[in-house]
Amino acid sequence: MSLKLSEAAILASRALTERFTGCVCALRGMTVLVDDLPLPVGAGVRVGTGQASGEVVGFEQGRAIVMLCEPSDGIRAGDHVIGVASEAMAPVGEGLLGRCINGLGRPIDGIAPPRGLTPRPLRAPAVSAMRRPLIDRAMATGVSAIDTFTPLGRGQRMGVFAGPGVGKSTLLGQIARGTEADVNVIALIGERGREVREFVEHSLGEEGLARSVVVVATSDEPPVLRLRAARLACAAAEHFRDRGLDVLMMMDSVTRFAHAQRQVGLSIGEPPATRGYTPSVFSEMAMLMERAGRAENERGPSGSITGLYTILVEGDEASADPIADAARGILDGHIMLDRALAQAGRFPAIDVLDSVSRVLPQVTTPEHQSARQQVISLLAAHKRVEELLRVGAYAKGSDRHADVAIELLDEIEALLRQGPTEITDAAERLSNLRGLAIKAGEMLSKRARGGGGRGEVAA
Repeated sequence: MSLKLSEAAILASRALTERFTGCVCALRGMTVLVDDLPLPVGAGVRVGTGQASGEVVGFEQGRAIVMLCEPSDGIRAGDHVIGVASEAMAPVGEGLLGRCINGLGRPIDGIAPPRGLTPRPLRAPAVSAMRRPLIDRAMATGVSAIDTFTPLGRGQRMGVFAGPGVGKSTLLGQIARGTEADVNVIALIGERGREVREFVEHSLGEEGLARSVVVVATSDEPPVLRLRAARLACAAAEHFRDRGLDVLMMMDSVTRFAHAQRQVGLSIGEPPATRGYTPSVFSEMAMLMERAGRAENERGPSGSITGLYTILVEGDEASADPIADAARGILDGHIMLDRALAQAGRFPAIDVLDSVSRVLPQVTTPEHQSARQQVISLLAAHKRVEELLRVGAYAKGSDRHADVAIELLDEIEALLRQGPTEITDAAERLSNLRGLAIKAGEMLSKRARGGGGRGEVAA
């Protein structure tokens, strides 16, 4: 009954909106200035005889600024602009599983449009802070380096930071196949057109696609369509979460979402601020990411949206990029992919020393935390003497932690390394981590009793 009432309200809103008709007075790239169109920001419109879809994004001297979602070919001065929706809506539902759609919700996989979908606002508000249950359960991903060193919690928001070509998309596909989540919602924002089908067929595969919704907006599409695709992915994830499901939402990438928002901001006259990014970029990023998380559900089980967002970093330095820096302040942790590790042939190229999960104490046991810390300390010790080892200047016995790290390096690497198509069992890898930590502890104790090493490094 409530569904029918919701649909009736949307139809009534649309009928009211269609009473408003403006006319084109100017065209600036993908931006149309429209006279006599008293519609709010976010309203959907149709422009010209070709009925190109667009969205009201701002105002200028009494004129509505409309950003087009489709090519502007054929639009002329004086063309009618007709309102079609008072707010941006998107069709979502179980019918989207296994499908690839664009930012308008239209299928792009050559299959008939899905049925039984429910309209949902694209700009839904984030869950209130006091209605967010605590994150207290881990979500296995099938990736050993993540599950053992930077575990995800159900409802956590995690960033994957890396330069281009370090294996982000392959890692996302591996996680989509191996995750414990009930549903995957994957947003490919600003991707190269060639990479979309490659990701769907190779990285994701049939098994991963069957329980996934893939929303695509390639780099050649208008910026407003890229923004809509990101928000549509959030709306789809919220639909499944409200039904008590655990959702894994992956977005590749937040950086290209930010680029699209910058283009929209500049087109409506917003002044550039930080390295050319407009202030709205950072506020929109925060609103987008805050839509993930757990939410109380009075009508049934509490679902969750676990967010995994990729962020491109310039020159592989996250601190030098304003988008990466802002994302680290918003998210609940970060996974750093290292180009040197990728070039050395390790997959996934996760730098576990520089990666952090802020919910680790809440989703792991004290035994897991202790074992992780033991192995992390060995990796840190090895990193301290890495340059000395490379030039042959390290004297064995100078640092017992470094000595043990050197002896156990192959076993540590085996724990961190796996094939792109390999899905690991989290319990088995955790058992391996504990065994390695016990072995390391015994070796360190033996060296301490023997008096070897003072925690120093040879000059």
